[in-house]
Amino acid sequence: MSSFTKSAQQWATFARSWYLIDARMQPPGKIATMCAIRLQGKHKPIYHALSDVGDHVVVMNTRHIAFSGNKWEQKMYSSHTQYPGGFKQVTATQLHLKDPKAVVKLAVYGMLPRNLSRRTMMQRLHLFPEDELPEDILLNLTEELPQPREIPRRLNEYSQEEREAFPTLWTPPEDYRMK
Repeated sequence: MSSFTKSAQQWATFARSWYLIDARMQPPGKIATMCAIRLQGKHKPIYHALSDVGDHVVVMNTRHIAFSGNKWEQKMYSSHTQYPGGFKQVTATQLHLKDPKAVVKLAVYGMLPRNLSRRTMMQRLHLFPEDELPEDILLNLTEELPQPREIPRRLNEYSQEEREAFPTLWTPPEDYRMK
C-alpha cells in the first residue's frame, strides 16, 4: 500500500500539470509572475535550472486585463526591423486592440530567463482572449490558481442602501447646478 502512494506522489511531482489562470481585471505583471513560476517549474521540489520540469499554463480572459493609472496610454512597446527607419513604437492600448493576447504574452516572455529554454517554455503557455476554452484543454486542466488581486465591484453592483450609507465627501451648496 505504501508503494502505491509513493508512486502516485512521484508521478504527481514529475508529471506536467495544467494550470488555469483567470486574467479578468488583473494586472499583466501579476499574471506574468504566476505564469513564469509555473512554466519554469520553480513551484516543484525537483526544480533545477538546467532541467525542463515546467508545467502548462492556460490564461483566459486576456482581453479583460487591467492596468493601473494611465499605463494604457503611457506604456510603450517598441520593436525594430533592423532596417533604416524601422523603429516602431505602439502604446499598450494599440497593441491590445490589435491582439488581445499580446500584452500578456510579452509580459510572460519578459519574465522568463533569457536562455535557450525560453521558447520551449513559451510553447506551454496557452492564451485565450475570452473564457471559452477548447474541449481538449478543459480535459487536461488539473488546478485553477486564485487571482492575485480581488476584482473591484462596479457601481451598479452596489445596492441602493450601500450607496446611501457611503460617507459623503462633499456637500454641494444650495445654488449649485448639476449638468
